[in-house]
This record gives sequence, structure tokens and C-alpha cells, in this order.
Amino acid sequence: MKRRAKRNSVLLWVFLFLFLLAGCGGGSPPVPGPKKEAAAPAKKKAEPVKAEEKKDEPKEAEYAYNPVGKQDPFRPFLQLTPLPSKSVPLTPLQKYEISQLRLVAILSAPDGNVGLVEDATGKGYFLKKGTLVGKNDGKVSKVLKDRVVVEEVFLDALSQKKVNEITMTLHKPEEGGEQ
Repeated sequence: MKRRAKRNSVLLWVFLFLFLLAGCGGGSPPVPGPKKEAAAPAKKKAEPVKAEEKKDEPKEAEYAYNPVGKQDPFRPFLQLTPLPSKSVPLTPLQKYEISQLRLVAILSAPDGNVGLVEDATGKGYFLKKGTLVGKNDGKVSKVLKDRVVVEEVFLDALSQKKVNEITMTLHKPEEGGEQ
């Protein structure tokens, strides 16, 4: 059994050696190219071109690439920008999604209207113009008598600023329910 295994491995090495030898073997000899010495005497001296002959020849229009109005082909489609490090801690309103907050009341004040929102646990917060709210850096832009408008500014795929307006409406209590 050992002899057979040893014989098989020797045969394998012999075939491998022959295969490599055949691959490295000589191919056809290189074909010599034209001799440079023979071509040199055949050349004639270049005669100067007259100015009149140059005018008659049509000039080729040079192509110049104009990138105005075209996308840069080497710029990635999606710009992944690292989030700015906020040294200011988030307010409790910035820890919630806007959809998790419910507008409960709107108070009229001399400085402007103030909205009262409630989270899922029932804790209340005041909203006035300029208050930061939501996880997507939303900012209260308007507090009207029946709704609060929050604007979220973000960059789209082309790095252009887009504004998403979210409206929180005041729900009136249903008849027969709690008031």
C-alpha cells in the first residue's frame, strides 16, 4: 500500500515537471523586424512648407470639454458626511420623533403663541418659535392658533438643501369624551 502511494506521488511529480517544462519550452523564434540601416538612406530631406500652403490646409477643430451644467463623473452619488459633533447636550424634545409628540393646547401670549405638546408618558413641553424638536434637527417655524409647523432641513443626494415641513394639528376633544 505504501509502495503504491509512493509510486503515485513520484508519477505526479514527474507529470508536473514535464508539464512545466513543456510550458516553458521554446516557441517559434522571434521574427526580425526591418533593419533601420536600410530605411535611413531612403529618407529625403524635409522641405520647408511655404506659408501659402499652410493657409490652404483646413485646420482641425480642437475639442474642448465644457463641464458647465454637467455632473462630475468622479464625484460619488451619495455624499456620506460625518455628523457634526454636538457639544451641546440634546434637549428632551430632541430625543423624540415628532410623530411621538401630541399637540394638546395652544396658549396665546403677547410675545406670540405657545404650543403645549405631550409625550407618550404624559409629560408636557412648551413649543415656541425657534424651539428645537425631533431627532432630525427640526425647528419650530410657526405657532398658529390651531397648529404648529416644524421645519427639518436636510441635504438630498445632490447635496442640495431641502426643507421638510411637518404640521402638528390641535385635536379637539370628541363629544362625550373627556374634556
